[in-house]
Amino acid sequence: MTTPTIVLIGHGMVGQRFLEALAARGATGTARVVVLCEEPRPAYDRVRLTSYFSGATPAELSLTDEGFMDEHGIELHVGDPATAVDRERRTVTSRSGRTFAYDALVMATGSFPFVPPVPGKDSTGCFVYRTIEDLLAIEEYAKGAARTGVVVGGGLLGLEAAGALRGLGLATHIVEFNERLMSLQVDAGGGSALRRTLEEMKLNVHTGVAGEQIVADENGAVTAMTLSDGSQIPADMVIFSAGVRPRDQLARDSGLDVGERGGVVIDERCRTSDRQVYAIGECAKAVDGIVYGLVAPGYDMAESAAEAIAQQLAPGDGSPEAAPAGTAAEAPRTFTGADTSTKLKLLGVDVASFGDAHGTAEGALDVIYSDSRAGVYKKLVVAPDGALLGGVLVGDAEAYGTLRALTGSVPPVPPESLVLPAGAGAPSALGPAALPDDAVVCNCHHVDKGTVRAAVNQHDCTDVPSVKKCTKAGTGCGSCVKVLGQIVDAELEANGVTVDKGLCGCFAYTRAELYEIVRTLQVTTFAGLLDSHGREEARKSDGCEVCKPTVASIIASLAPSIGADGHILGGPGGEQAALQDTNDHFLANLQRNGSYSVVPRVPGGEITPEKLIVIGQVARDFGLYTKITGGQRIDMFGARVDQLPGIWARLVDAGFESGHAYGKALRTVKSCVGSTWCRYGVQDSVRMAIDLELRYRGLRSPHKLKSAVSGCARECAEAMGKDFGVIATSSGWNLYVGGNGGATPRHADLLAQDLSDAELVRLTDRFLMFYIRTADRLERTSAWIERIEGGLDHVRDVVVHDSLGLCDELEALMADHVAHYRDEWAATLADPEKLARFVSFVNAPGVPDPSVQFVSEREQIKPDLTLLSGPDIPVRTADRKLEGTASR
Repeated sequence: MTTPTIVLIGHGMVGQRFLEALAARGATGTARVVVLCEEPRPAYDRVRLTSYFSGATPAELSLTDEGFMDEHGIELHVGDPATAVDRERRTVTSRSGRTFAYDALVMATGSFPFVPPVPGKDSTGCFVYRTIEDLLAIEEYAKGAARTGVVVGGGLLGLEAAGALRGLGLATHIVEFNERLMSLQVDAGGGSALRRTLEEMKLNVHTGVAGEQIVADENGAVTAMTLSDGSQIPADMVIFSAGVRPRDQLARDSGLDVGERGGVVIDERCRTSDRQVYAIGECAKAVDGIVYGLVAPGYDMAESAAEAIAQQLAPGDGSPEAAPAGTAAEAPRTFTGADTSTKLKLLGVDVASFGDAHGTAEGALDVIYSDSRAGVYKKLVVAPDGALLGGVLVGDAEAYGTLRALTGSVPPVPPESLVLPAGAGAPSALGPAALPDDAVVCNCHHVDKGTVRAAVNQHDCTDVPSVKKCTKAGTGCGSCVKVLGQIVDAELEANGVTVDKGLCGCFAYTRAELYEIVRTLQVTTFAGLLDSHGREEARKSDGCEVCKPTVASIIASLAPSIGADGHILGGPGGEQAALQDTNDHFLANLQRNGSYSVVPRVPGGEITPEKLIVIGQVARDFGLYTKITGGQRIDMFGARVDQLPGIWARLVDAGFESGHAYGKALRTVKSCVGSTWCRYGVQDSVRMAIDLELRYRGLRSPHKLKSAVSGCARECAEAMGKDFGVIATSSGWNLYVGGNGGATPRHADLLAQDLSDAELVRLTDRFLMFYIRTADRLERTSAWIERIEGGLDHVRDVVVHDSLGLCDELEALMADHVAHYRDEWAATLADPEKLARFVSFVNAPGVPDPSVQFVSEREQIKPDLTLLSGPDIPVRTADRKLEGTASR
């Protein structure tokens, strides 16, 4: 029996999902799978395309896990699209001339941008907005003299494109033929709210008009666009984003049935008029007559097609029509239509629609809440019997997950209470108990509440990450993650599992609650806090490894305002030192071989030749391994504990300070070279980076803090990956927050834009102190923003709009920190009591351990302290080669 062959034409988001669905059903193990991909790279997240301009790399956008193709034996041919299909011979020919026979063919060719027939549309400077290559071309062209851009189209992709132009520093105009933006998703009220918000961002919105002509100069380059109302917009660049059309030409050429307005006609199992050929995604016209332009319906089609093909190609005669009896499921997966609910963040604005958003059902009634000052518009569509039919949310889509899941049912509370803001009669949150088990929680993967509950009750999932892994819920657009967490917590509580929110076994309070206790009662010692607020059974203890460094950090961050000793090794009797973990204990980072690293601060990465020479001399004299870090400073590795004071004495004398590489504090503020040197720079990023680093140096926080300042939208300092990042604009500075690297990288979100120097500093002060005040132990800013109720919108309300009346207090706390800052190493060197701790062994002060041996590497000396762990320990050098063993 020959091995059947499945050929997939197209490798976008839906195509990759089809491959994953095939693999999950075991079909990749019994069939040859060939993929013909037109683009020069594998599938990537087109939904997040605009994040490329915010620092996301093509690799970060990729949807194909490393090794997936090899693991499942899938033949992927990038840059080699299909050019012809011979249905009679069942073959596909690619652009390179290769021919592949198929037993099942899947078309996932997607769609192409619609370009209106505007005279001059082929002028230099005209682009479409669809692929990474489009973005690269737009970015390259913008590097020239482009200063103003026009986006034709005010739908989803049009606003994404406008955000990209704005991020590149161009004055941006949006031209939309309809009377409102996003006319398919929002109603007139939502469109008005969205328009007001965008205009506040200095975007120029033109609705109810069309592009009449593109004006070009003698070289054929764009200079302006004339509109249908006779007005003209001077412009250097035009992006067409006026919708898409299904890419069905290959199907047409091969004689498959195609809809009157495009789209390959398919049945409920995604089969075309030829039963050996399937079509999925934006190129397909479903049985309900709709060509879906959203990824979730495409994923549904991919699953349906994969199931049908896996069943038809099950062991038999190898043909799709010869599946053995009993192989098909009793109720095969079908696609007859899809929920078109969407939740997006466009230019930082939440926009969502779900169900019958426009109230087309007979007798439908509207419940509306609108606050034009805050840019918030909410509309619910309800049936006469009170059932929720749909809705529109602009500016505040916090309740989207719950509302969408309730669509089709009668909510347990009056509809008006679901749109009112907290404090105006609305419940703070509609609990997960209100959702029926068949309510779809994750629209991308069609996971209902009952499945999530089963993951907790039957598969021992105890948190959202484990539920994601078990059910795939929350792994698509992510809009359901908050509701997932509510369901998991509620289910655990229903099972009698008490989730202790206390910091540890010593304290029944969260870190944020302990912060408030310390601040309000001015508790200056850990012992005092444990005696007054510790759990009864823990008050006679010395604390634990969780609470000791946490409380030490709280006291250090509040030290000036509560009258405590702010030095990390200070306090009565040196109490603070006893609370620290290994790194803070010696003001240095412990390395894997038992030695320590020394990292002096280099604000903004700016350093003089004289200071560079000092670092070189210190590293040479103490035999330290040196490395330039990603944070624009120099690490010196391999110091013994007893060497640290001597090393730092020379560094402090040369004007260096602690870089706090060892502490949960500000690490670095990176910068590009900025307007001083770079021809693209629009602001002095180096100066700003230095100012920010010197202002926030030594600031203790729940977790480490990293920052960066980029001098233009090209983002060379990678500010979008930092806890707080700053990007220069022609009008000032944009402040981004909540970006982190690590195991779950997250790009930062825009908090405020076009800020003056003073405004930037003031908002950064508030943001950092609000984070320090409310975050959990070891919680990065990214996780904090995603966890805190209300998310980024709440943070913005507090930090920018002072909704809680805290800003004066937050600014005062930061002012105290700045006024009382002192370098930890300089203070340590001046205090004999603190210096006494820097010995290798307390019973042999100042005497190096004779068992510590040194190995020469790359002409640098590096100590190896792994010998202290036991006999015959391999000596591992920095180039990761085993150099033999050594005995104690």
